[in-house]
Amino acid sequence: MNFEGLDPGLAEYAPAMHSALDPVLDAHLNPSLLQNVELDPEGVALEALPVQESVHIMEGVYSELHSVVAEVGVPVSVSHFDLHEEMLWVGSHGGHATSFFGPTLERYSSFQVNGSDDIRQIQSLENGILFLTKNNLKYMARGGLIIFDYLLDESEDMHSLLLTDSSTLLIGGLQNHILEIDLNTVQETQKYAVETPGVTIMRQTNRFFFCGHTSGKVSLRDLRTFKVEHEFDAFSGSLSDFDVHGNLLATCGFSSRLTGLACDRFLKVYDLRMMRAITPLQVHVDPAFLRFIPTYTSRLAIISQSGQCQFCEPTGLANPADIFHVNPVGPLLMTFDVSASKQALAFGDSEGCVHLWTDSPEPSFNPYSRETEFALPCLVDSLPPLDWSQDLLPLSLIPVPLTADTLLSDWPAANSAPAPRRAPPVDAEILRTMKKVGFIGYAPNPRTRLRNQIPYRLKESDSEFDNFSQVTESPIGREEEPHLHMVSKKYRKVTIKYSKLGLEDFDFKHYNKTLFAGLEPHIPNAYCNCMIQVLYFLEPVRCLIQNHLCQKEFCLACELGFLFHMLDLSRGDPCQGSNFLRAFRTIPEASALGLILADSDEASGKGNLARLIQRWNRFILTQLHQDLQELEVPQAYRGAGGSFCSSGDSVIGQLFSCEMENCSLCRCGSETVRASSTLLFTLSYPEGSNSDKTGKNCDFAQVLKRSICLEQNTQAWCDNCEKYQPTIQTRNIRHLPDILVINCEVNSLKEADFWRMQAEVAFKMAIKKHSGEISKNKEFALADWKELGSPEGMLMCPSIEELKNVWLPFSIQMKMTKNKGLDVCNWTDGAEMQWGPARAEEEHGVYVYDLMATVVHILDSRTGGSLVAHIKVGETYHQRKEVSEGVTHQQWYLFNDFLIEPIDKHEAVQFDMNWKVPAILYYIKRNLNSKYNLNIKNPIEANVLLAEASLARKQRKTHTTFIPLMLNEMPQVGDLVGLDAEFVTLNEEEAELRSDGTKSTIKPSQMSVARITCVRGQGPNEGIPFIDDYISTQEQVVDYLTQYSGIKPGDLDAKISSKHLTTLKSTYLKLRFLIDIGVKFVGHGLQKDFRVINLMVPKDQVLDTVYLFHMPRKRMISLRFLAWYFLDLKIQGETHDSIEDARTALQLYRKYLELSKNGTEPESFHKVLKGLYEKGRKMDWKVPEPEGQTSPKSAAVFSSVLAL
Repeated sequence: MNFEGLDPGLAEYAPAMHSALDPVLDAHLNPSLLQNVELDPEGVALEALPVQESVHIMEGVYSELHSVVAEVGVPVSVSHFDLHEEMLWVGSHGGHATSFFGPTLERYSSFQVNGSDDIRQIQSLENGILFLTKNNLKYMARGGLIIFDYLLDESEDMHSLLLTDSSTLLIGGLQNHILEIDLNTVQETQKYAVETPGVTIMRQTNRFFFCGHTSGKVSLRDLRTFKVEHEFDAFSGSLSDFDVHGNLLATCGFSSRLTGLACDRFLKVYDLRMMRAITPLQVHVDPAFLRFIPTYTSRLAIISQSGQCQFCEPTGLANPADIFHVNPVGPLLMTFDVSASKQALAFGDSEGCVHLWTDSPEPSFNPYSRETEFALPCLVDSLPPLDWSQDLLPLSLIPVPLTADTLLSDWPAANSAPAPRRAPPVDAEILRTMKKVGFIGYAPNPRTRLRNQIPYRLKESDSEFDNFSQVTESPIGREEEPHLHMVSKKYRKVTIKYSKLGLEDFDFKHYNKTLFAGLEPHIPNAYCNCMIQVLYFLEPVRCLIQNHLCQKEFCLACELGFLFHMLDLSRGDPCQGSNFLRAFRTIPEASALGLILADSDEASGKGNLARLIQRWNRFILTQLHQDLQELEVPQAYRGAGGSFCSSGDSVIGQLFSCEMENCSLCRCGSETVRASSTLLFTLSYPEGSNSDKTGKNCDFAQVLKRSICLEQNTQAWCDNCEKYQPTIQTRNIRHLPDILVINCEVNSLKEADFWRMQAEVAFKMAIKKHSGEISKNKEFALADWKELGSPEGMLMCPSIEELKNVWLPFSIQMKMTKNKGLDVCNWTDGAEMQWGPARAEEEHGVYVYDLMATVVHILDSRTGGSLVAHIKVGETYHQRKEVSEGVTHQQWYLFNDFLIEPIDKHEAVQFDMNWKVPAILYYIKRNLNSKYNLNIKNPIEANVLLAEASLARKQRKTHTTFIPLMLNEMPQVGDLVGLDAEFVTLNEEEAELRSDGTKSTIKPSQMSVARITCVRGQGPNEGIPFIDDYISTQEQVVDYLTQYSGIKPGDLDAKISSKHLTTLKSTYLKLRFLIDIGVKFVGHGLQKDFRVINLMVPKDQVLDTVYLFHMPRKRMISLRFLAWYFLDLKIQGETHDSIEDARTALQLYRKYLELSKNGTEPESFHKVLKGLYEKGRKMDWKVPEPEGQTSPKSAAVFSSVLAL
């Protein structure tokens, strides 16, 4: 509220809303109050003032129930009734917050919020309380713990906040803008300019935001755009308070007089239906606060600073008999609030006292309050007697003192093992007689056991647990297995929860607070999402793939480039690789290698994901290498694809290929040498490593060298002996790759035990290395380790947790020797080059490889497991995304489908083999990016829009429904293009019916685009389509959706179709060119269209009539109803036609510009929308059936097309 113009004593406690008012303590207050001493001659402290145990309260009439002291002598600045619990919150001028529980005002919590500034507003949320001070927003738990502390600019002077929804907050003050804060990310998302500065009060209804200004004005703003819809000039001096209820707005404030500001005893009341003032309401008190208290009537409570309170109707006359008096301890009332139930009123005065007035003896603050958590009382002083003779007596009743010593019951991990309780096997008789209906089995009860009772028989064999086992036999008892809970939450398989709106209301920001794009997992064969992210964050690969374009219909390099382009454009929104995976499924080699999973296998996790992703890794590198080797690029697709490569080898080969010599030596002495190359290596582990329990140290560099320079004995053909002979085969390296790719091949317990054993040995060696002065025979204690990392020791060491389960080095050093040998060693930053200085790398053949990514297999029996990636994201990616935190260095991230989270670098190399198994490693040479041209030139040129032949054999020119663009019609930046698309269903939706009758979507239906139409949006040929492509598909169509799409069986078959049939890639290139050139798409429901087509379009290039003709919190309106209401057209009679829909959307956009005067008169357009919704409710949103079926697609339109 605005305190200017009130009693001078009040201004001394008010926030400094004007520069002339400085908050100091009133001189006429008793100074002894600040020392918390006696307040009256009899020596009774204020906190000890007695409150009557039984107060007579008349039902329906407000009377004082309790008074309590919040903070002695410090004025109360704000009070707030908790909206979730039975609590009253009070903030003081000293920045202290206190909460009271229930109508008895028992003190619940008390803590300091700010050390210097007063608390200006309090807002309760589900998990805590928001406190607003001058330039600070603090979110704290009800017990006092800080959840977040958001510092505003020091020049800000905030006074009010408004919670618009569960995660969005508006903050206003004396400056000329209002901030919008996202409570999930704790970041500023919008800054709205305010024409009249000084917003000190904010309210919200289902129609407007209401902002009260210090100048005496109240502005009404649009809920969506925050633009001013209307403004009331209530008072000439300043505004004190206002409230809104129904269609009434009531204000109180000050008027300008010759001597200054004077409190105005007339309340200004406004009718929000007619947007004008009604008769002012004269009251008998000096109004400082007012609130609507709607019970049976819409009555107003008007409060003065001296404690007078008057109730009256806003449209009636004030009666002096309705005045009652609050008896404050101090001279002034500072704050006032009404509970949500309207049963309680709270007043705070200038002496720090809080007064509770209620209309019933046992009031409740909220209609429905949840139970408040209280601290458990200490039982140490009153221990119950324990009877040791009782076997069921819980020993936990005995309190145990806190101690740093190890407890007797804390068994070391070496002497204990988890003993999970297995679910009993299903009765064989049930399995024999069971019949399946879908995925549910039904069987008669064999009556061998009591109903709902299953006896458990614990056996010693049940305690054995295989870490590599899959889903348990029965879900019963699955939650009781302790090993299932060792998987960290962020590593667990993430799923999308679908609602009636599909994905529109799913909060992806909860899983990804970065600006990098995740990938959606619900598409078939999306197990490779993590590897797609790894390839994307390799800068040379990202640029190379986006520069490539060829004529093949199903080219993985082209589709991967399109997907990388979407990842570049995204600002944290997830993408989907549907087109890439569609092309992936058509490649015969992928099916032959077993990389195409059935939906049932993927959902249940039956396949070994670690082996699968390693095979996929080898396949994708080979396939990209082959795709990029083709140098013949057709003229229509010729772009920058060849800028990387001028020789016969592809850049994938230059990046990943390693040239080798394979030598085969027969026992007869003959030697055969042949040259070859490989794109990756597979780790080969030492023989007998599992049986060696002594813990022999084996560096990762040694294992890697053994795997690269492999030597093995095998049977091979000898030309000299002319038969198969035992031979010794060795492999020597000629040239090292720029990117070293390693498949870990941890596919059994043997390899897992080797990793575990080497990690334990490395852990012990790291402790000995960092312990320094501790002798080898002395056992190393945890306290000793902590002392090593102290500043006094001047030796900063990593923590124990960072050293556990680590065997993998962050960097390795490799050198080519003169005798074609290879030396490999682990390398740490700051270490000297073993074979020469760093600047002589190329001369001496010495290279340092840094770990860039690790792909791991997560073992989780509940979900069947999943694949995630740790990726070190470089500086260039952060710079392109313009990260608000200013991150310009390299940072490790966890990529788990659409969950992306920054992690510590040690987490990327920590592998707990019980649930986190390494699968793929990527090492890159230092300064790799400097060797390659990283410029991206868009390879899509304008001639993709020119005329092209149809795939359909029966298509004739007389059937043409579109006219391709001429060279002089090429679109420019900002041109309008009408767009519509039709779809068919490839897979039906998977859903389950809950016990309460509601339906839950498990997996949405898989759609495929079948027809895409683009219509000219300007020029002499406006409304005539220039693209009308039917998309050929090789996948089986489950439902053509003819009623909604107009697509009939046979339209997509090249043998019998009479339509203009093209490939998806051809049409995709046309739309990509239009997006890149900067046209604006006009359509209805474009968000779904672009999602199924798999396109990422900037928001400023989309003009969707669904949202143009939509009011907040109202239903979306169909194109058919909008066309009938605004254009007097009756469309979509029997089926939908994309040409008709695109043309209608263009006409609707023109109508929108006409009605809103190009967006300059939102007020008048808002009235049009109100009329639209009123008409729609009357018509039940149905278009009246025409007497004769008509359509805007008249013969004249098509004759003009044929004439062109």
